Amino acid sequence: MKTHILLVEDDQPLAEMVREFLVEQGFDVTIESDGVRAIDRIARRAYDAVVLDIGLPGTDGFNVCRSVRPKYSGPIIVLTARGEEIDEVIALEVGADDFMAKPVRPRALLARLKVHLRRGDLAPPASMTAVIVGDVRIEASSRTVSVAGERVDLTTAEFELLLYLAQRAGSVVQRKDIYIDLLQLPYDGLDRSIDLRVSRLRRKLNDDPNQPTRIKSIRGVGYLMAKTA
Repeated sequence: MKTHILLVEDDQPLAEMVREFLVEQGFDVTIESDGVRAIDRIARRAYDAVVLDIGLPGTDGFNVCRSVRPKYSGPIIVLTARGEEIDEVIALEVGADDFMAKPVRPRALLARLKVHLRRGDLAPPASMTAVIVGDVRIEASSRTVSVAGERVDLTTAEFELLLYLAQRAGSVVQRKDIYIDLLQLPYDGLDRSIDLRVSRLRRKLNDDPNQPTRIKSIRGVGYLMAKTA
């Protein structure tokens, strides 16, 4: 069965161009131009991934993502305006797994889709034990996280990043290594998706963003997850 992508984009020429390219790569693509209808589509059908523009009629892409994320566990890639960092921050805040700046480069989008779809297929083995760092408990097999016994809801991308850091707790991990290992793409030194995701994780883990004790920033290098917090 073909992988089914929902492309939510009201720029028809752009949507058709992206759809044609992805179809050539073996995907099944449905185009939706309206935000409200997109919410309904995602609720009614289990799409393998969603590519979501921000500026939509009906309701914007942020509201679409916020509305569907509680029940939709597949990857959501948000298309942002070039250079608009605030859009990237909000996209992750409302539950997006990734973002890409417009104009859309189809091959780059394809690479991102493949990474996120592959990540969803690589579930940890049921026998994998829990990873515990301080009062953070990560159940890899069920993909659940708790802090001091309280469950914390994470997106797939947030979970993968937390598990990656927790498995290396006590060691400094370079930003470029996180990027390459998790996204499996070359790191250009400019992409801030990992930094934004770390900021999001800190808030969810009740880690003071000004003086974090769980996930510490190592200036000019990367991050370190403390063994105790």
